[in-house]
Amino acid sequence: MNKLYPRALFFKRFNIAALLMASVLFSAKRVNAQAEKIIGYTQYADNLTAFNPAYSLLDKAGSVSSLLSRQFVEIQNGAPTAFLFNLNLPFEQMDASGGLIVKNNSIGPETLTEVNAFFAKAIQLTDKDFLSVSLNAGFRKYVDLALDPDDPEFNTDIRQTSPNLGFGVMAYGDDYFLGISVPELTIKSLGNADVTSQVDLKNHYFLTGALLEPLDDDFKFKPSFIIAYASGAPVEADVSGMLYIKDMIGLGVGYRTSKLAEGMITYTFNYFRLGYSYQVGTESNNFGGVNSATQEITLSYRFGKGLLTPKLL
Repeated sequence: MNKLYPRALFFKRFNIAALLMASVLFSAKRVNAQAEKIIGYTQYADNLTAFNPAYSLLDKAGSVSSLLSRQFVEIQNGAPTAFLFNLNLPFEQMDASGGLIVKNNSIGPETLTEVNAFFAKAIQLTDKDFLSVSLNAGFRKYVDLALDPDDPEFNTDIRQTSPNLGFGVMAYGDDYFLGISVPELTIKSLGNADVTSQVDLKNHYFLTGALLEPLDDDFKFKPSFIIAYASGAPVEADVSGMLYIKDMIGLGVGYRTSKLAEGMITYTFNYFRLGYSYQVGTESNNFGGVNSATQEITLSYRFGKGLLTPKLL
């Protein structure tokens, strides 16, 4: 006998997911190709800890994850690059988790580095539903080394550091999560951002959600979304769908309201997960088309308890 949810329940939940994703796109319909990039990563649905540390409680196993992203693949020097590293450590007896998040974004002479430690605690609401709350604290360091050997008057050497605080809340169960977070609350203004946008240096607000639906014994489907806002920039949203085959291979597509389309593939083997994504602009003007392409590689390793349960949500 097929081990599916009752057909009526499945279609009800699928319609809810479709409605959520449609509302995400509608809420950010005014975002154009010149919108600032607030959502820094394409494969966010597999590792939301950097956006909301409360997400770390969804996995009973510990994990180490890394991400490397490079934008404008035809530009050799000074192309936008992003690096992410995060360590998640479960404290099962406390229904809690803690860890470290390290981010580094650079373009041309400018670099923004963030280091945050976090702690998250879960509260059980029902037999299958939980509410988690997280706090993170650390610092953000901005460096601008624009050196022009032909004109010393235009040389800059800016190095500024600011404390950072953040929090997140997430409701979740075995097959869903919905969260809101403010992981970057910079206490004081930071940087001049002559080359990159000052949006990177401001407070960020995120709304995230996903569902995991079994289609049959071998296939599962996960629709997900993220909505982001920063002062001085339009709302940015990303919706994606991932199809998992035998809990091993994931194939997905997505669309971002800054007029970017993306394709993703993941492969899980033993305790490792390897992911690759390719994001490209859907317009030919303003570095659209292939010139705006971003390639992203992720690698994660799980350890400790909970390894027998695949990490799909």
